[in-house]
Amino acid sequence: MKDSSTFILRRVHSLFGIIPVGFFLLQHLFVNSIAPQGPEAFNAAVGFMQSMPNFYFFEIFYIALPILFHSLYGLWITVRMEPNFARYPHYRNFMYLMQRITGVVIFAFILFHVYTLPLQKYFGGPEVTFEMLHDQLQDPIFLVIYVIGLVVSVFHFANGIGTFLIKWGITVGPQSQKYGTILTWLLFLGITAWGFGSLMAFYL
Repeated sequence: MKDSSTFILRRVHSLFGIIPVGFFLLQHLFVNSIAPQGPEAFNAAVGFMQSMPNFYFFEIFYIALPILFHSLYGLWITVRMEPNFARYPHYRNFMYLMQRITGVVIFAFILFHVYTLPLQKYFGGPEVTFEMLHDQLQDPIFLVIYVIGLVVSVFHFANGIGTFLIKWGITVGPQSQKYGTILTWLLFLGITAWGFGSLMAFYL
């Protein structure tokens, strides 16, 4: 029974990493990608998102709770893991180790990000605007934190897709897994470049 429940939890954890958590990452990056169009366009996009019906219900049950489950269960897996990369320095073992490490970094980044941005408005702080993000990123510490947060988040998502394809029996043989690896790195490079362009639009 314990093995069965663990199997189900790991499948749900894997699925949540793609839907809805991965989709939210892409949606978040899409809104940020409006930043190069200027402050008015970005602020209008954020205002439109927040004016959607049941936005806060959506924010809690579609975003916050799935991220919380995926993060906490991922941390539990990390605490219990027995890394064997030193003994068996294979690509898959290395990527598994990196997935666990980036998961811990992302959890810390999410706490920082939520505290310095969305959570502030619930306690009477300012709304999230282009100007606010621009001012924050003038601080070199903030800039470095957000660059690291972007890179590790995209890596975790892209590598998670590769793991998802294997775990769900989509890429089974060596050839299909090779294509999955190529897809993983193409997604990582493409999405990182996309996100970095938006980040620089806030910074410059």
